[in-house]
Amino acid sequence: MKEQILLHTCCAPCSAAVIEWFILNNYQPTIYFFNPNIFPEKEYEIRKVELLRYAHKFSLSIIDSDYNHEQWLEQINGYENEPERGKRCSFCFNYRMIAAAQKAHELQIPLFATTLASSRWKSIEQINAAGFAAAKVFENVSFFDKNWRRDGLSERRNQLLKEHNFYNQKYCGCEFAKR
Repeated sequence: MKEQILLHTCCAPCSAAVIEWFILNNYQPTIYFFNPNIFPEKEYEIRKVELLRYAHKFSLSIIDSDYNHEQWLEQINGYENEPERGKRCSFCFNYRMIAAAQKAHELQIPLFATTLASSRWKSIEQINAAGFAAAKVFENVSFFDKNWRRDGLSERRNQLLKEHNFYNQKYCGCEFAKR
């Protein structure tokens, strides 16, 4: 029997190799798309559609969270001018990992992970700190950390990107990172 895991996903390019890895390693991922940081909403929708297209290939269960950019802006208020990998990113990761841990808890899925750490633009240390902190908030939920940039996964990411002709962005989605 496959082990259940809630997989917070940010976009198809960052998620494809991670989804594939979980499936090949006897996990059953439930996809959780929670990314209120992405702006504008059109960008959010493009990323979501690309991810859903890939996830449907594996008949995965998908949880599409409501888009609430205003609430996210409230969470990072005062940190808009922080550099990439600064405090704004930590607050953003914390916000999204708490949501993922809560969803895993609600669904009684014992593990959760995120594809955020597959991006070379983001700090694995910040992401993992947010994941482990979020796991402490909810009973019976653990954070699954893995360096998705190693063991050939970055190369596989690039192969899948070309193979599936994914829309590929050069920023996390946050309007402050885009500048």
